[in-house]
Amino acid sequence: MANQDLSQGAATGGTSYIYRQGASPETRTVVSQKIKIRTPHYGTGPDMKQMGLISSMSSSESRSADPVSGIGFGDHIAERVPGPTQPMDISVERTMLYLCNLWQATGYASGISGPVRSLKHHRWPFDTEMAIVFSTIADQELGVAGTGFNGKGTFQGGANSLEFPAVTDDLSGKPGNQRGHTVLITYYEGCWWTSWSANMSKDQGMVGESGTMSVTDIHDFSSKYGEFLATGNDPTQGQRGSIRFK
Repeated sequence: MANQDLSQGAATGGTSYIYRQGASPETRTVVSQKIKIRTPHYGTGPDMKQMGLISSMSSSESRSADPVSGIGFGDHIAERVPGPTQPMDISVERTMLYLCNLWQATGYASGISGPVRSLKHHRWPFDTEMAIVFSTIADQELGVAGTGFNGKGTFQGGANSLEFPAVTDDLSGKPGNQRGHTVLITYYEGCWWTSWSANMSKDQGMVGESGTMSVTDIHDFSSKYGEFLATGNDPTQGQRGSIRFK
C-alpha cells in the first residue's frame, strides 16, 4: 500500500485525512492558517510538497551597524556602516507521524523510508518555500478577487496566483470552480538542519519534533538581484531616503 502521508501525486504532504484542508477567516491581518510551508519530500520527485502539521515556525536574522567617528571631531558619529548580514536560522516545530517525520518531510530517507537517524547522516542541503496566502479582502483591493495576482517576471515577482480545489457550490452555483488567491512567496535556499529534538513524555500522548535549519540565501522566486535593485528610500529616484545624504 502506498504511503498516504508521503505521496507522489499530492500537492500537500500526502493524501490521507490528516492533510484535509478547511476554511480560514478572511481578514486584513495575516493569519497562520493561510501560511503554507513547502519542502521536497523523500521519494516524491523534485516538486515541493506542503510540509504539514507544523505547529510553529520562526525565523530571525541580524547584522551590526558599526559607528564611524574621528579623533578631534568631538563626540560625534560620522556614519553607521552596516556589517555583513548574519545567516538566517529558522526554527520549526512539527507533529511526528509514523509514516512521515520531520526529516522525511524535508527530503531525507528517514523512518520507514530509510536509515537517516542523525544530523550526521544528512549529505545534501534542501530548499524551503514559504507562501503567504492572501485573503479575499486583500485580493479585492488588488482587483483580482477569486483569481489571484500573478507577478512572475515583473517587479512584483514574489507574488503568484494559487488555484484551489473545487468546493461544494450553493443552490445558485456559487462560488464555482477555478477559484484562486494571491500568494506571496519567499524561498529559503540551501538549508541545513543544525539541531533536532523530540519530546516524549508520560503526561502527553502526542510526540512533537523540533529542529533548527540554517539558511544559505533568501529571495523571491523570480526577481533578479544586483547593485541597483530598487528597494526603496533611494533619493536618486525621487524618494525621501535620509536628509543626511541630500
